[in-house]
Amino acid sequence: MMRRRIVNVMIIGLVLATIGCAAVAVNTQKTKSFPEISTDRKISSVEAIEAHMKFLASDDLKGRNTGTDGIELAANYIEDVFKKSSVEPYFSSYKDTLSNHKKPAYNIVGHLEGNDPVLKNEYILIGAHYDHIGFADWVAGDAIANGANDNASGTTAVLELARYFAKQRINGRSLLFALFSAEEKGLLGSKHLAKRLKEENIDLYGVANFEMIGVPFNGRDYVAFVTGYDKTNMAEKMNEYAGTNLIGKSAVAVSYDLFKRSDNYPFYREFKVPSQTISTCDLTNFEYYHHVDDEIDKMDFEHMSNVIQSMIPVLEKMSTTPTKEIKLY
Repeated sequence: MMRRRIVNVMIIGLVLATIGCAAVAVNTQKTKSFPEISTDRKISSVEAIEAHMKFLASDDLKGRNTGTDGIELAANYIEDVFKKSSVEPYFSSYKDTLSNHKKPAYNIVGHLEGNDPVLKNEYILIGAHYDHIGFADWVAGDAIANGANDNASGTTAVLELARYFAKQRINGRSLLFALFSAEEKGLLGSKHLAKRLKEENIDLYGVANFEMIGVPFNGRDYVAFVTGYDKTNMAEKMNEYAGTNLIGKSAVAVSYDLFKRSDNYPFYREFKVPSQTISTCDLTNFEYYHHVDDEIDKMDFEHMSNVIQSMIPVLEKMSTTPTKEIKLY
């Protein structure tokens, strides 16, 4: 979850209700329909998404807290998906050990080299955090915070996008697929990786980070929002590439400065490049933040599939434009 954006649940509930009403008042149109996806781009089926989600948000993983046996199972699962999809490890292994966490913890980082002899030296990072908080307050005999929306959903998006691009091999720029640990501890996984990549002096074009895409908005004229909407032209370009009003601006995200509270932010700080989080939930449409009821039965798999499919032409175009069209303001 976008780290420490909520200090007190009772206070936040009142504030979000107020802001949420204002946001809905501005966005009174019916939710925008998804663009039509050509047959050769259809990979992220509802069944595949449900399979990922059932594992990642299962009780067996005990809420995926960083440094636990549960998140180790998640890490192994992600590594296995990358291997089976022919996504190569970026480092010597998929597991990138965090230097800033006491217990053993890992980012999982995969790599697809670009197919353009020039553009392949530039990188786009597609990421999400796969950790959660472990346990929460007991409700009806259950204390496991499974973290389906937060953030098994974003993890699933990265896995499915990795599978697609590994199969199609159409990316001109090189792609990094990064699943971050310890987001819930203060963005530790992304801080570690941003610093490490900066030390390698890679040419990072931008970051598309996925956070909480498990439920749709109602009454908005866009499907998802990007954090830091006014900092770059990313929303404008993504809509151009998608051919529809896919990305909008969330008043709640602006109010809580969510740009600084998810795993996009360390890359912005280190590289000063467009680095933003894509989400379909600003908590006005989901009441189970860090709650044991953040379960897969609350998720809309059809919606998730549509979001992931809609991002395919966006990321394809990002990876193949002759110049870096997405820029900081």
